[in-house]
Amino acid sequence: MFEEAQYFAPVETQGDGSVVVELSRSHPGFADPVYRARRNAIAGLAVNHRRGMPIPAAEYTEEEHGIWALVAGELAVKHKRYATEEYLEGAARLGLPYERIPQLEEVSELLEPLTGFRYLPAAGLVPLREFYGVLADGLFHSTQYIRHHSVPFYTPEPDVIHEVIGHANALAHDRFAALYRLAGDAARRVEGDEALEFVSKVFWFTMEFGVMAERDELRAYGAGILSSYGEIEEFRGMQIRPLDLRDMGQTEYDITKYQDVLFRAESMRHLEDVVGEFWATCDDDSIAKLTHV
Repeated sequence: MFEEAQYFAPVETQGDGSVVVELSRSHPGFADPVYRARRNAIAGLAVNHRRGMPIPAAEYTEEEHGIWALVAGELAVKHKRYATEEYLEGAARLGLPYERIPQLEEVSELLEPLTGFRYLPAAGLVPLREFYGVLADGLFHSTQYIRHHSVPFYTPEPDVIHEVIGHANALAHDRFAALYRLAGDAARRVEGDEALEFVSKVFWFTMEFGVMAERDELRAYGAGILSSYGEIEEFRGMQIRPLDLRDMGQTEYDITKYQDVLFRAESMRHLEDVVGEFWATCDDDSIAKLTHV
């Protein structure tokens, strides 16, 4: 779960060219000067990156690799119990390392031959239209930093564990990758901010926090659930609603806590027919009709 103030933490470039990430006081690493220096350095890699160039490698410490190994190992066990078949198939195809943090360039090299997707480094918040729009090109914005070592099973922001374990495993499956691309197409097609927000909410309640009926039980495919050590154990107890575009596009959510409203697809085909078709065809007028009926 992500603390809103931190999720939107500003990243500033100083007069001398240095990059500073403004962590909130409640962030576990706020009072840790070593961690803050690492965050600034890693953010600088993204700020100075130019699209088309290889992504600069982050020099992770043994402690940081240890956090990845601990969390990735625990999540892999939970995925076998709670993740959908398609997500597990994507994870098997991608073959992420469990013992160390993979570099984003390495993830891209694993992912591109499978579904054509590559990663772009992000220092912090990426504007909605840019974040979603580049999905149409097979690109995904990702942070490179990892959570603070004091709370390995909690992050107040989307770190590399969320971005890679949560999203890359899904992006390695052709059917999920096609949905991400359709979301990107929709974000580029719509013109107004309200329509873009509607598109983003549908993405939030599906690719980030989507659940699906499978083998007579509820399983998760959303990256936000599948990258959260705690939320993955709780999602079946939340309010589960039918997959409904109008409802998803108009439901408010609080990113500071576990999502208490989730939307259930009855199958992968159902998700594609409802959400995929929406992203493939929506425009400002069709979204306006949905929101004003």
